[in-house]
Order: sequence, then structure tokens, then C-alpha cells
Amino acid sequence: MKHNLLITITLLVFFILAQVAGLWLINIDAAVLKDDAGNIVVAHEDTSLGPRPETKGAGSFLYLIIGVAIGTILVLILARFKKVNIWKFWFFLAVWMAMSISIGVIVKTGWYFVYDAAMLIALILAAWKIFRTNIVIHNITEVLIYAGIAVLLVPIFDVFWSIMLLLVISLYDMYAVWKSKHMIKMAKFQTQSNIFAGLMIPYKMKQMKKISVKTKAAKQSVSEKPKTAILGGGDVVFPLILTGAVMEGLLVEGLTKSQAFMQSSIMILTTTIALALLFFFAKKDKFYPAMPFVTTGCLIGWVIVLLI
Repeated sequence: MKHNLLITITLLVFFILAQVAGLWLINIDAAVLKDDAGNIVVAHEDTSLGPRPETKGAGSFLYLIIGVAIGTILVLILARFKKVNIWKFWFFLAVWMAMSISIGVIVKTGWYFVYDAAMLIALILAAWKIFRTNIVIHNITEVLIYAGIAVLLVPIFDVFWSIMLLLVISLYDMYAVWKSKHMIKMAKFQTQSNIFAGLMIPYKMKQMKKISVKTKAAKQSVSEKPKTAILGGGDVVFPLILTGAVMEGLLVEGLTKSQAFMQSSIMILTTTIALALLFFFAKKDKFYPAMPFVTTGCLIGWVIVLLI
């Protein structure tokens, strides 16, 4: 078992919260309409940051793959030169924007200043996350971040290209962890800087305090670094993109919002089971690519939804 039972359950609970929150906000944001021909379509208003990228299908797939590649290269460069402050600033902007989108859906009331309120709330939470972090605020804000990313991306993906995305990212994850091992380097850089893009559960609460990684102290801290259970953000948000795309497909088929939400939630259950199996059968102190497991669980859930 990779982590003890309490840590494993806590990590899985936050994973479920992120999936449910993301799917719920996509459901709220979706407007079910009929076009001129009488066909059911799903539409979305602009996000609190403005319109989504004007792309669909293969274009959306390439858009996200290129974005992941550029982001990976930049993080590796920052890790190579130990530019922790630049990483923190970049991460601060990213989480601020992502949370602005999710909070914008939550507080949407039709008031003209609602998006300004979302930006302000997200700014406060982002500052709290970066400068006064603790286990609760870190993981709660991560849930809002993944929900915001899903609200942004799901409308530009269909089921087919969501599946293609999961398969390609799974292959990349295996290569990055088992072959090149650059994913491990990025994870270590982030955890040592105390700014990790993903779910993070320390074995001891006091270990969430700021960790200095400057100069020679960083070398010494390697043997003394706190033990922490982590799950990368991509492992959370990528299956959510497929789950959201499936839910929107169910809406087009004529299901009500509540029916579509409940049926697509089956995918959350199967994905969580797959992730739990990884945690239970993985060995301690070894890195594993989670994407192949969550992708398998997500696809099994999709098949079940199709059969209902």
C-alpha cells in the first residue's frame, strides 16, 4: 500500500470532491436550448475571464496538448535553475484565473459586477493559498481550480476527442514517470518549494508549514523533507473533461440536468475505484503514473453509462 489508510482515504475524498464539484459547476453553467431545426443543443455563456478559445474537435485536442507541452518545458526550466519565486508567481496567476472561473459560476446572479466579485474572491483565496498555506486551504482551492479548468475546457471538447486526450496523456504520463523521469523531477521541485499543482496530504499537519529550499539548506533538507502524499492536478482534471463531455452528450439526448448529472457520475465512481486500486497495490516510496489507471476507470464508467 503506497500510503497509510487514513492518508489514502483523505486523498480519495478530495479527488471525489474535485470531480463532483467540477461536474456540478459544468451542469449549472450549461444552458439546454433548441436550435432553429428543433434540435437540442448545449450552450455556455462566457466565463468570468471572457470567451473560451474558439476551437472544437481536433483543434481543441491540439490546443491543450500544446499547452501541456509548453507548461512542462517551462516548469522543467524553472526546476533546473531553481527559480522558486518565478514558479510561485506563475502558479499564483494560474490559480487566480482558474478559481475566478469556478467562483464566477457559483456567484452568477445577473448582477453587472458579479464577475468582479468572483475575481476578488479568487484573488484572496489565491493569496491565502500561496502565502499562508495549510492542508485545508491548499486542497479546497485545488478543488476550485480543477472545477474552473473543467468549466473552461469541457464546452470545447466532445466525447471522442476527450477520449483521445486521455489516451495520449496516459501514454505521456507513463513515459514521463518510467522512462524520462522528468515528471518526478517536476513533482520534487514543486513539493520542495511548498507550491504543488495537485492534491497534497502531509503525514503530519505541521509539515504544511513553509519549507525553505534556498542554497545549501536544500541539499540538507532532502533527507529531512516531510513525507507527503500527492496526486498531480492533471490526474484530477483530465478525467473530469471526459466526464463533463459525456454529461453534455446526455443533455443533448434529452435527459434533464439532474438525470445527466447522476448518470455521468457513475464515471466518477469507477475512476475513484481505479485510483484506489492504484493506491492500495502500489509500493511505498515509488512513483507511479496515475493517468493510465484513472483513464481506465473513466472509460469503464463511460461504457456503463452507454449501456444504461
